[in-house]
Order: sequence, then structure tokens, then C-alpha cells
Amino acid sequence: MKPIERTSPRGLEAYIRGECLATSDELAGRDVLVQIFNRERQEESVIVPAVAEPLLVWIMSGTAAVQERTLGGEWQTSVVSQGDFFLTTSAEPYEMRWNVSGADAFVVMHIYLGIALLEKAIQETLDGPGAVRLREVSGGRDDVLSVLLEQFRTELTTRHGGSALFLQGLAQCLAVHLAREYLDDSADDIARRNALPAYKLRRVLADMEGNLQKEFSLRALAEAADMSEFHFSRLFKKATGHSPSQFFIRLRMARARQLLLETDRSIIDIGLDVGYSSPSHFSQVFKRQVGVTPSHYRK
Repeated sequence: MKPIERTSPRGLEAYIRGECLATSDELAGRDVLVQIFNRERQEESVIVPAVAEPLLVWIMSGTAAVQERTLGGEWQTSVVSQGDFFLTTSAEPYEMRWNVSGADAFVVMHIYLGIALLEKAIQETLDGPGAVRLREVSGGRDDVLSVLLEQFRTELTTRHGGSALFLQGLAQCLAVHLAREYLDDSADDIARRNALPAYKLRRVLADMEGNLQKEFSLRALAEAADMSEFHFSRLFKKATGHSPSQFFIRLRMARARQLLLETDRSIIDIGLDVGYSSPSHFSQVFKRQVGVTPSHYRK
């Protein structure tokens, strides 16, 4: 009998639980990356990668207490609801957790703006080049920003796949608005040119997620990012806090945890699904990463 699947598939974005509702991956190239997620109601720990582009997170529905901290630092709490946003330009990965209240689903939009586009908007705003970046915002509210982001949502979810040209136009409007309202003159350089671009990280994570049952291949991942193995490994660890091989194992264990909780498949089958032909090896790795054996985790 076919195993019972109890929930919808999770998205490709690292190991944050939830469903990817829409993405602009194939539309807008390097100017903008837009992703819409239906998140789980409670998340205990998520590492947000540090990439070259600023990350804008917009709350589309739901109310939640969201906590953020630098790795090992003190937690800072923001209570957010529909229309609130986060803007981060951190050069280091940071940690988040949240707890949703009320009955509404917790749906969020992630937007990464291309560096070249944002720099152009900043130069126009300053009437010349300037070594600046955007300031950090946690739980902010901006009516103009909400209008622009609502247009992204509509285009991605109701326009039969969306228009790349329209998304690029929206990205230009968004870049100008951010340059006008959220510049941080005390910072050095928005580009952080030695950081991993978001579109490359996304491509690599998708490659990892699609090949969890296969042997880890640093060469294949570096080729997907169009980098040398050394350069890719260094930037990936800087972005995520983990080496590519360590992150791959974490993704495997995240998939295994999902399958253990959300299906009736055997532990042996789940181990095979995430690349372990030996049940004892799978159990050892799972216990080392999660703290308990697969059978205890399922209970």
C-alpha cells in the first residue's frame, strides 16, 4: 500500500519548514528574486544566510512574535502582522525564530534586489556614486512599500506565470523607494562584493534539495554556482555558517525529520530517500544531528 502523505511538500529554501507558494526564479533574472512562503506556525531556529543582496521580508498574513539575533547573541523580539516588514543587509548569517498567534496562516514574501539595480537607484538618489548601504529594519511599516509588494504578489499568483518585464519594472520602483527612504550613510558598501549572490545560493540549494539521495559532490555545486570549488566553499560557509558538506547533511536530516513525522514510510525507506543505504549509518548520523534516533523522533 502506498504510504500516507500527511502534509503538502516543503519548499526548497534551505530547511525552513513550510510551503513555497510562488517564486520568480525563471522570470526576472538577476534584477530581483521573489519568493512567497506559507510558514509553519512555530519555528524554533532558522539560520538566515548572509548574501550580497539585501533581504526584504514582508508579512502578507498572520500575526507572530518574531525573534532575531546574531549567532550566539541576545534575542530581539518584534510582534508583526500583515503589512509589516523586515529589511536586513547583514554581512553575517543570523538566527530567527517565531510563534504565530491567531487563526490566520503565516504567509511571507522574500525579495532580494540585484546589487547593480540597487546601486543605480542609489546613484540617482545621491546624484552620483556613494559608498552606502541600506539600514536594518525589524517590524517596520511602510504604506508605499506595501503597495509595491502587493503588485509583486498579484503578478506572481494571479497572472498565469507572470511577466518578467513587469517584475523588472516593479523592481526598479522598489529599488528607488528603498534608496530614497532607507539609506544608511554610516555603512561602507552595499555591494559586499565578496559575498555569495542570492540567485547563486538559491540555485545551489535547489540542486542540493533535488539530489539528497545522491553522493555529495562539491564539484557539481561549484559548477552550479559558476565558481571554483575553493571560492564557492569559502563564500557558502560565510553565507550560511556551514560548509557545503555540513549543510547538505543538515538538509538530509531536515527531509528525514519531515518524512518521519508526515508519512508512514519505513525508517529504512526514509534513510534510502536521503542517501543512506545502511540503516545503522542513517541512524548514527540522525542521532548525531538531531539528538535522538529516527524511531524515537517519530514517537
